Amino acid sequence: MNRYESNSLTLTGAVSLGTGVMIGAGIFALLGQIAELAGMLFPIIFLIGAVVTAFSAYSYVKFSNTYPSAGGIAMYLEKAYGKGVMTGFGALLMAFSMVINESLVARTFGTYTIQLFNMDEGSFLVPLLGVGLLVFAFAVNISGNRVIEKFSFFMALIKITGIAIFGIVGLWLADFSFTYTSTDAMATTTEEYLAAVALAVLAYKGFTTITNSGSEIVDPHQNVSKAIVISIAICTIIYFLVSLAVAGSLTLPEIIEAKNFALAEAARPVFGNYGLWFTVALAIIATISGIIASVFAVSRMLAMLTDMDLIPHRHFGMPGDIQKHTLVYTIVVAILLTIFFDLSRIASLGAIFYLVMDIMIHWGLLRNMREKIKIRSYIVITAIILDAAVLSALLLTKASTDTLLVVISLIMMLLIFAGEKLFLRSHPNQE
Repeated sequence: MNRYESNSLTLTGAVSLGTGVMIGAGIFALLGQIAELAGMLFPIIFLIGAVVTAFSAYSYVKFSNTYPSAGGIAMYLEKAYGKGVMTGFGALLMAFSMVINESLVARTFGTYTIQLFNMDEGSFLVPLLGVGLLVFAFAVNISGNRVIEKFSFFMALIKITGIAIFGIVGLWLADFSFTYTSTDAMATTTEEYLAAVALAVLAYKGFTTITNSGSEIVDPHQNVSKAIVISIAICTIIYFLVSLAVAGSLTLPEIIEAKNFALAEAARPVFGNYGLWFTVALAIIATISGIIASVFAVSRMLAMLTDMDLIPHRHFGMPGDIQKHTLVYTIVVAILLTIFFDLSRIASLGAIFYLVMDIMIHWGLLRNMREKIKIRSYIVITAIILDAAVLSALLLTKASTDTLLVVISLIMMLLIFAGEKLFLRSHPNQE
């Protein structure tokens, strides 16, 4: 455990990491996709997503106050379910969700960057730029926690300020009017609204990366939970402001047509060509910091799972400790996803994995930890019901529009569960 630097991350650094992941994936990658599902009410969906996330965050706050750890969610699952298949399965779902999120952000980086050159979003440069970003994130992550914290704080400050300016000025220039979007009525079912909420929850899930800094943050019993609450609050304000600004600048069909780069498209009528450059620059900053923060967190989770003997590990001749090796594995898998999956599928797959894991966290706390952690059961039960509702809606919506995605997600979860069970069966001393 000497690879984890105690007291090497401040509260500010932890908030920077959390908001880095959340804003990088949330507002740039998902706004257009949420609008496609929810229609003219998409700004409200971000607020509803924040409410669902707040209920979910309760369980993580309770766990983090009691068991701050570099393993974060992996450790919480181990406390709730013991050192066995369910812990390994749930932690791997979270790890894969985070890696999927990295590929989502990487492709978003490529999609926004090529807007500067009026290139089609189907260009080969999109995955190529995404891969380049992932390689850069690897380089920053091997530089140490101090470098990561300073870099994340600087980038978070720039992007939060810049995106807030975009939202406020956009609303002002639109005269706080949403007549353009509101006139484009679109028949939206309850199922689609709930599916949109599921994607909005994905936009907030970056707060969970803070839990992986438990053994490194200053005063972790207090500051992990504080960082979670602050990060969610900041992102709620930012998401709502920006979604309102986009709603006032573009019609709904325009938002849907440009769903993978909706903010850049919204900047054109609001700010002109300079606005396009400004927005793309913000997207680049947001995605870079998002990737760095996510890679930081997931590599530590995988290292913790290795320490807990819940996943196999091979050095493959690489120098350094296990955490450096898991960093390499994380980047390699994210690169493959970036090359072969589009943004819509990446986002939905990540949301499915995350929500399943999230329900496991809540159930473990409710069922097995009430004697060790004082909780308000009705909050945890509400979180489970909300997660189950939006997950079911997302699966049903995607089953009718992209059946292959649902099949892929179910097969991957089955393989993860079976692989974990096989590993522990072949290593009986581990379970």
